[in-house]
Amino acid sequence: MDQLGQLEMFSVFVVLFAIFVVLGFYGARFRRGNLNDLGDWALAGRKLGSFLTFFLQGADWFTAYSILAIPSSVFVSGAFGFFGVAYQTMVFAFAMIFVPTLWIRARERGYITASDFVKDRFRSTTLSIFLAVVGIVAVLPYMALQITGLQAVLTAMLYGTVGASHVEEIALIIAFIILAAFTFTSGLRGATLGAVMKDVLVWIALLSIVAVIVPSVGGFGHAFQSLPAKYSTINPSLSLAFSTSMLGVVISAYLWPHNINASLGASSAGRLKRGFALAPLYAVPLALADLMGALVLKVPSALSFLSNFPTSYRGILVIPSLLITKFPPWFAGLALLGVFIGGLVPAAVMAIAQGNLLARNIVKELRPSTSEKGVTSIAKWASAAFKFLALAFVFTVPASYALQFYLVGAILIIQLMPAVFLGLYSDWFKSQALIAGTALSIAAGVYMVLSVNHFKQITTTLYPTPLGSIYIGVIALAINLLVTVVVSAAIPRRKVA
Repeated sequence: MDQLGQLEMFSVFVVLFAIFVVLGFYGARFRRGNLNDLGDWALAGRKLGSFLTFFLQGADWFTAYSILAIPSSVFVSGAFGFFGVAYQTMVFAFAMIFVPTLWIRARERGYITASDFVKDRFRSTTLSIFLAVVGIVAVLPYMALQITGLQAVLTAMLYGTVGASHVEEIALIIAFIILAAFTFTSGLRGATLGAVMKDVLVWIALLSIVAVIVPSVGGFGHAFQSLPAKYSTINPSLSLAFSTSMLGVVISAYLWPHNINASLGASSAGRLKRGFALAPLYAVPLALADLMGALVLKVPSALSFLSNFPTSYRGILVIPSLLITKFPPWFAGLALLGVFIGGLVPAAVMAIAQGNLLARNIVKELRPSTSEKGVTSIAKWASAAFKFLALAFVFTVPASYALQFYLVGAILIIQLMPAVFLGLYSDWFKSQALIAGTALSIAAGVYMVLSVNHFKQITTTLYPTPLGSIYIGVIALAINLLVTVVVSAAIPRRKVA
């Protein structure tokens, strides 16, 4: 792309970003409420209907990183990378089982976080604080991964620009200052309006890529016939790794605090269910786009563009490379802005969820005298701080390390399942048992990750067994359930007079 085309692309990108910013700040006026109230600021007053819930779920789950990372996984690993397509269609069916029930309990009792529910259900402040800490820690690298997606977009757009790395850093800092400002003032309302814009642009971008690229390579069948076999078949020895990785993602998806936060913003359980029922539609353009991780090998112009970058970084640039080399500059700017704000919107919701946990489930518990307005203020400032902490994380830790920290984070977050999901249907578990099970499973999971990587750089989260490699998060969850059940059974029950 020549300099004139690059200027055109940037102009469209900046104009649309300005519209996104206006929507974010307008959120403070959208369905007005008392933004000094934590429930109003963090959950949009629980006023989101089916339509907005659908868009927010899509923005929370189909993020910038997923839009870029799954095609990247296919590009690097072949057909194994398609496990992302499989879990995309299953996540919302699994969420439908538990999350609407949690929404009903939350509405009845005024819960804002899952830790609120756990404290009330198991009558344990210690357990509530412990799970809040786990949630905050696990989300931080996940938010950082959104920023690596933003970096990929800027890296592709700025290629050939003098001082590109410094421009990229400045652009990210400015974007996060603006994000922190409108999140502070608008809360979940601003993120929701941004989600609508993001999702529309992403749908246009991904469907357009498929419409242009597939015919240009002679169709799926012709293209895959001439590609290496790894792009169409999975080694049978990896079948257990494939299925358990998929299972781990499905179980953990709606234990992430930001996904719970977005769900509790729905105006009714019925509207939340309709939002979940529609959300798998996102898997259609994403599944087709994921195929681009293989088909890009048949697009010479995109491969030529990718050759300008280190081999380890090319995968995450698959989608940007196709947009920049196969579309007019104005369309590339529009589509890349969609991917860019596809990282900003979930980052905003993640930071809101972290702020909620810190203010309501840690500070308020340790300092009960804190007023409700004070709790909201702490949550707002904390959400801003967490955004910049994640940004600092990305600036100081190589992207390859950040990815592995995310996979370890998923191992942590899945351990909340017994307390949160199973706790919805039974209070048989004892709080002491849940603390022991969660703590031991987290310790075991982290140890297994370190040992399987020989206590060096983390390159895998699969543990070898006689049956085959298994995702460590699933093994740790099995340990969690076993310990929780055994300890709960061992603790004497109180006799009812």
